[in-house]
This record gives sequence, structure tokens and C-alpha cells, in this order.
Amino acid sequence: MKAIKYFFVGALMIAFGVPAMAQDAKSDLEAINKVITDNKGDVKAADAQVKEFVKVYKKDANALAGLGRIYLNAKDTIDAQKYAEMARAKDKHCGEAYILLGDIEAVKNEGGNAAQWYNQATVMDPQNPQGYIKYAHVYAKRNPDLSVQKLEELRKVDPSYPVDAEAGHFFYRADKYDNALEYFGKANLDDLEDSRLVEYALSAYFKGDSQKSLEVTQYGTKKYPRSAGLNRLNFYNYTDLKQYDEALVAADALFNNSDSAKFTARDYQYYGYAYIGAEQYDNAIEQFTKALDMNPDLNDVRKQLSDAYIAKEDYVNGLALYDEYLSKVEKPSVSDIDGLAKLYADQAANSEGDEKIEALKNADRVYGDLGEKFPNNLMYASRMRARLNSQLDPETTEGLAKPYYEKYAELVLSESPDTPQLLVEPYSYLAYYYLQQGDNENSIVYWNKILEIDPENATAKQALEALQ
Repeated sequence: MKAIKYFFVGALMIAFGVPAMAQDAKSDLEAINKVITDNKGDVKAADAQVKEFVKVYKKDANALAGLGRIYLNAKDTIDAQKYAEMARAKDKHCGEAYILLGDIEAVKNEGGNAAQWYNQATVMDPQNPQGYIKYAHVYAKRNPDLSVQKLEELRKVDPSYPVDAEAGHFFYRADKYDNALEYFGKANLDDLEDSRLVEYALSAYFKGDSQKSLEVTQYGTKKYPRSAGLNRLNFYNYTDLKQYDEALVAADALFNNSDSAKFTARDYQYYGYAYIGAEQYDNAIEQFTKALDMNPDLNDVRKQLSDAYIAKEDYVNGLALYDEYLSKVEKPSVSDIDGLAKLYADQAANSEGDEKIEALKNADRVYGDLGEKFPNNLMYASRMRARLNSQLDPETTEGLAKPYYEKYAELVLSESPDTPQLLVEPYSYLAYYYLQQGDNENSIVYWNKILEIDPENATAKQALEALQ
């Protein structure tokens, strides 16, 4: 439990003891605190005032607990404990004394001991909400269910306390987003501060529910229009939902109209996404470049930059960036290699002459590599190589695609015998190839194979009629 540091300790300490205290005691405590503060935390500077205070308020447990809290604020846990025990001895139902004892343990990073004192406060002074709240916060991340259980006890004591919002916060901090959504969903949005609205929206975002997250951020940005956290999530949600015009408006709110916003590479990366979606490719390239400059380790940004260049048919830069992306991937996947081949194929589809031929050959080369590195995908690689070589030999005079269609058909028969329709493509090519070669006998064999698979195939019927 030593890892638990209770964050209510600190600036709020003095305030907790004040409500049940007489005004003159409060004023005297403030005077003592001022002396210590003016003397840079030297508690001995207030010895005379403290001695007089104890003489006057020795029967007032809350006043004694308030004095102990001043010592705790000054990081004097020994005297803080002395006055906490004095207060408890004077009135065993003084909740402030137990809370102070818990805070002392929290300062020492003894979370378990702190929780015991806070729980004791709820037993001895059940109407004091601070015992419940502090106990709940001790276990907020480690055991949020226990924390929420204690908050439910508080709900009975103080129905006005925002239990649902706090429970949502606890579950969010514990990465239990389903539970966080459940409790935030029961809270009144009007009562949620911007930080809680961010947590609510993030819980939905992390669960992949961008629509729900957007509902929260849309509400939140109206209430807190300059919240960087809400504006950021609003922007991300619109982008993920492919509402790119709205996303760019939200991006402007984040980058130009948010308070204390610290921008990340991911922000610029999302800006690039939004611009690509809006088909503003030069702007997308600018934002992706900023993201990469900010964090060169974001290798996926290189791929996205490549996509932006390819979208504007700048294949030189697009392919160079994709090659750079692949060079930094330790173990490129089938999808990675397939992506490069498809870029070359795309280049071929948008070019002519020698450039087109070179692009087709590059795509064929990449699929050859894919088949070698991933034998389980050889059937796919063979089919793609066959199609590419068909384009390199549009008149089917050289038979460039023949070995690849033959390999593809062989693999279909061995690996996918239940899907014979896949054979129509390679058999059609082979039938036509043999026809071009004047080998009618083999051509007829393949046209008949097609009819066995697809008896109504019009092309095969017409070819056989012409050959017979």
C-alpha cells in the first residue's frame, strides 16, 4: 500500500476542520498559521500562540484537530499526531481527528494505515463526508469497486454529493472504461467539470465508441469552449467518424482557440488525417511532416505521408516514403509488402509507356518477394503476379502470365478445393493463351474445365462453338 499517495493531503487540510469550529477558534488558527507561514514554515515561531490556543480550546476537539492540521501542513507529523490524539481523547466521535490521523499516514505513503483511519472516521462520525471521500480515493485506482462501495455509503449520508461523477472518475483512472461509462452516464452533465467530461469522452473513445464520445465532447465544448482536452477529443471524434469538414473546424478550435494547449505529434497526425479526408493533400502533407519532425519514431506517419503523395499522384515521393517506412519496420507484414506492390500497381494504372512498364515490373517483383517470405500467401501472390504479367503481355502472345496462372490453379486445387469458382480466371487465361498459340486441343480442354465449374459461362460456350 505504500505506493498509494493520497492527494487530498496538502492545500485542503486546514479547511476540513473549519466547518464545525467556532469563529474565534478559526480566527486564532489562521493567526497561528500566518506566523508559521511568515517564518517560512518554522513551527517554533508560533510556540507562544500555540500554548495559549491549547489553554483556551483544550476542551474543543475540532479546534485541536485544526491545530494538528496546521502542523501537518508545515510537515511536522509528530506534533500533528500529538494534537490529533489529543482531539480524539477529548471526543472519540470527532471525525476530524480520525481524518487528520489518516492524512498523517498518507503523507508517510502508508495508504493502508490511512484507509483504516478514514474508515474509522466514517464509523465514529458517519455524518462527516470527508471520511468516505478520502477512503474512496485511497483505493481509487487499485480497487475502484471498493471505492465506489464506500461512495454509495456516502450517498445515503449526503445525497447531494456527486457519487456517480466520482465513481466514473475512479473507474476511468483504473482503466475500467465500461464501468466509467456506466457511472458517468448516470451523472448530470451540467454538474461535470471539464476534466470529468474529458474522462467521460475518453472512456467512450478508448472503447471505440466515437459517436458516444462525440456526444459528450459536443456538449462539453459548448460549456467549456476553450478546453484543450475537449477540443482535442472533439476533433479526433469527428475525424474518426469521417466528418472531415467538422473535423477541420474542431481542429481550428484546438490549435487556435484553446487555453494552455500543448500540442503533440498525434495532434498533427490527426490533422493530416482530416485533410486527407477533405482531399486537401498539400495541407495533409504539411501536418504529417510536422508530426514526423516532432517525433521521428512515428513510423506510421511515413506511410500516411506516402498516402498523401500518392493521392496527388506524386509517385516519386510517395514510393520513396513507403520504402523508408518499410525500411524501419523490423518484420514487415504481408499487408506492408502488399501495400508497396499496390502502390506500384496504382502508379502503372496512372501512367503510360516505359513508366507504366517499369511500375508493373516493380509490382511483380514485390509480389515475388511476398510469395517467398510468406509461403502461406503464395496463392495470392501468384494470382497477383499473373494479373500483372497479363498487363505486360496484353496480347497474350508471350505467355508471361502462364507460369503464374498455372501455379495459382495448382494451389487452388490443393488449398481451396471447395471453391472451384476461383479456377475460372486461370483456366480462362490458359484457354485463351493456347488458342492464341494455335493449340486448339489444349484450348478446348480448358474451356471444358470452365464449363464443368460454370455450365452457363457464355465465353466458354462461344469459344467451343467456334473451335468445333
